[in-house]
Amino acid sequence: MRLHGFFRSGASYRLRIALALKGMPFDQTSYVLRHGDQRQPAYLEKNPQGLVPTLELDDGTLMTQSLAILEWLEETHPEPALLPKDPMARARVRAFALAIACDVHPVQNLGVLNAVKALGHTDADVNDWARRVNQQGLDACEKLLSNTKGPFCFGDKPTLADICLIPQLANARRFGCDFSGWTRLNEAEAACNALPAFQSALPERQPDAE
Repeated sequence: MRLHGFFRSGASYRLRIALALKGMPFDQTSYVLRHGDQRQPAYLEKNPQGLVPTLELDDGTLMTQSLAILEWLEETHPEPALLPKDPMARARVRAFALAIACDVHPVQNLGVLNAVKALGHTDADVNDWARRVNQQGLDACEKLLSNTKGPFCFGDKPTLADICLIPQLANARRFGCDFSGWTRLNEAEAACNALPAFQSALPERQPDAE
């Protein structure tokens, strides 16, 4: 398989973690987002949205949207499981993951930040926007975990929730968020960081890291 992505892309980061947890080897092709590589015709043939990641299977089949790909991985390679068996528990894990993937991450990604800047805002304004989006969204995520047992987001094994959380915490750290009130999020991050699959997926360990 080949993962088309970028070392700093949070959505690409999710797939690196999941593929490592599932023990599935893959190659990588990098697209520097700030240079607009993802909008070049050759890549648009793979992903008409001009977004990363795209997962290209051995037979050339192309898959887009990180959460859809994660669900496909879980259905086709069920071990180790990234979702609990109980339907209500699965719903809660998915709700947490979607809170990040749908409500936090998109509002602070590069395309939105560039659009905010194009409206006449300064770099400081743009960075403050990203910080506030991350802070408010992750404050809510902390509350979603207030009654759950750790050390991971939902128990003693990483799930889809942790796979979405860790890249978002990396973004939050980059934009200067305050981590002091995130007891459960910090606990989950520490548990994830101890696992080789999460370590190998770190942005700074990727071939295209700058």
